[in-house]
Amino acid sequence: MAAFRGIEVKPGFAPMEAKSVDALPDEPGWRFEPKWDGFRCLVFRDGSDVELQSKSGKPLGRYFPEMVAAVQGMKAERFVLDGELIIPIGGVLSFDALQMRLHPAESRIRKLARETPAQLMLFDCLAAADGKSLVERPLAERREALEQLHVAEEEGALLLSPFTDERRLADSWLEMAGGALDGVIAKRRDGPYVQGEREMLKVKQLRSADCVVGGFRYAAKKREVGSLLLGLYNEEGKLDHVGFTSNMPAEERAELTKRLEALVEPPGFTGNAPGGPSRWSTDRSGDWEPLRPELVVEVRYDHVTGHRFRHGTRFLRWRPDKAPERCRFDQFEHEARPAALATALPGVE
Repeated sequence: MAAFRGIEVKPGFAPMEAKSVDALPDEPGWRFEPKWDGFRCLVFRDGSDVELQSKSGKPLGRYFPEMVAAVQGMKAERFVLDGELIIPIGGVLSFDALQMRLHPAESRIRKLARETPAQLMLFDCLAAADGKSLVERPLAERREALEQLHVAEEEGALLLSPFTDERRLADSWLEMAGGALDGVIAKRRDGPYVQGEREMLKVKQLRSADCVVGGFRYAAKKREVGSLLLGLYNEEGKLDHVGFTSNMPAEERAELTKRLEALVEPPGFTGNAPGGPSRWSTDRSGDWEPLRPELVVEVRYDHVTGHRFRHGTRFLRWRPDKAPERCRFDQFEHEARPAALATALPGVE
């Protein structure tokens, strides 16, 4: 590779990943960090050569020119850093704003870069100063190198993610941070940076919401309910489609199908409905049965993007005690300013 000769860790290097667990480890030797909701990003700099790389290995610099400029303006001329690209808008983190950057038109990207500039939340250092690799060094040493590099910079777009070595404090982050975090990551304090392997542990920040069942879809191969279509009432009092859940107990589906079929009645959703133009649309988006808005279900979710659940939700229970009209968007927790949260988490070292 002609460029990046001055650093031993070069573009194409796969970032270390995490595997999901139900709880953070309790034995000694672990370090805990917030898991931010953004785009994972490895940052390579060797003099004038700068590359931002996604978790999948694709270049990101074209979509975040303001971050390339910020890296080029740093005093340190050689380093490889690991972090998360985030965009705060109006005081909350916006995953939608990140996705909007993945646009084919350069003029559109540069306009968004001016209007909604990204920030980089840093949490690891793979090479620094002399360009020598630090991946075999323990996390504690890599963190020290990252802090030394960061303290010398004046670039406000570069943030330093906090950490703690105490599990009870890490657990409290999940409790107090609301929707501000994607979860908590656990790393071995004496562990190396293992390329492309799931050597870290992660506990996701999961929340629940009560939703109206505005419709359902039949299963692909059986005339039995396959998924429930979920809705929430907007400020205008209209029921918007926000996602689906499909993990209802198998032994209950036949009886549930009869119950739902007895409630079939248009329009189902009076606001945004399934099958409308969106990036979530599929060939089966228009194939659904509308229901009278009488059933309420509690579901577990991880993220909300563009007033929709980003992923499928997990069915928890029916809520016959909850009035459908009380299922509104105000249940969603807003996310905190990343810079403020990075210094406000209790127990930050």
